[in-house]
Amino acid sequence: MGRARGRAKAFRPESVVNVSAMSFGSLSANAIRSINEGVALTGAMHNTGEGGLSQHHQHGGDLIWQIGTGYFGCRDEQGRFDLDRLVETAAANPVRAIEIKLSQGAKPGLGGVLPAAKVTPEIAAIRGIPVGHDCISPSRHGEFTDVDSMLDWIEKIADATGLPVGVKSAVGNMEIWEELANRMAEEDRGVDFITIDGGEGGTGAAPLTFSDSVSLPFREGFARVYGTFAARGITDDVVFIGSGKLGLPDNAVVAFALGADMVNVAREAMLAIGCIQAQKCHTDRCPVGVATQDPWLSRGIDPTLKSVRLASYLRTVRRDLVKVAEACGVWHPSLITADDIELLDGQGASVSLRERYSYQPGWGSSVPSSSRRSPS
Repeated sequence: MGRARGRAKAFRPESVVNVSAMSFGSLSANAIRSINEGVALTGAMHNTGEGGLSQHHQHGGDLIWQIGTGYFGCRDEQGRFDLDRLVETAAANPVRAIEIKLSQGAKPGLGGVLPAAKVTPEIAAIRGIPVGHDCISPSRHGEFTDVDSMLDWIEKIADATGLPVGVKSAVGNMEIWEELANRMAEEDRGVDFITIDGGEGGTGAAPLTFSDSVSLPFREGFARVYGTFAARGITDDVVFIGSGKLGLPDNAVVAFALGADMVNVAREAMLAIGCIQAQKCHTDRCPVGVATQDPWLSRGIDPTLKSVRLASYLRTVRRDLVKVAEACGVWHPSLITADDIELLDGQGASVSLRERYSYQPGWGSSVPSSSRRSPS
């Protein structure tokens, strides 16, 4: 895990599998409550998404509060970022870290829209927006314009809250990552964690061209960013989090072998609480009550039941990851290396993960000699 960077509270999550960003507003109150109660049962963490922090997030689960371009939940009446409101809300809730959303794998470079039909008085109050109007997330942040000003802003938030602060982004042009790594290697400023979202990440709100073709797939994007930090010898200063169809053990194991310390899951969490992928999220008529603000439809989700189903899923994935790690001869999935994974092309030829992504010796998960178990 990354170094504490002098924060009052270091980033030390209990679970290597946590729930990714999905906002209240996009999801119903009962869906958010089910997720929060589910992570509380397993010691996992619940990312709020960029829609603000609601009462439905307050059912025992630890939170990562995501701050997007709209600064929902921490903005003033003009829509500008309000540090005092951020500090007050974070202190009053079980917020363990703050994540700055730079972009999303399924629609990098685009903003977002919560249709007016889904903007209830409750959502409007939580986000600090007017009722009955489309809720717009701009495509760019207004608080910073480059890596230098971003780091200044991140340090200001960290100093005010005492919390670890990280960024989430899809990967395309590498200049931002190279500059960030250079500055972190030379300065005291920096991020505590980096969440890399692959282009496989899903949302019903993305144009097909973007969801299909814009931003790199997880493995390629993550390997490039991790390699940029590894080449400067600072991977131990950052917690690396993977996201983008990593909810099944085979994909998650590859993420750990590439250097991820944790993985976030969204799609699988939604399926666990009842999503049937009806693809009606944008209509506010989700038939199972997951992606709707209709009180009648959202009654279809019973948090008492669905939270247990999510907890069962999280426990099962973690168990399977440990079993695979043991089969590789190590005690923990984070100790699986790029040499332990072999990629097949379907015709009998194969290449190691290290060779495929040009990892140098020592890159990826570090494995002390004492961590390797004797063959069974």
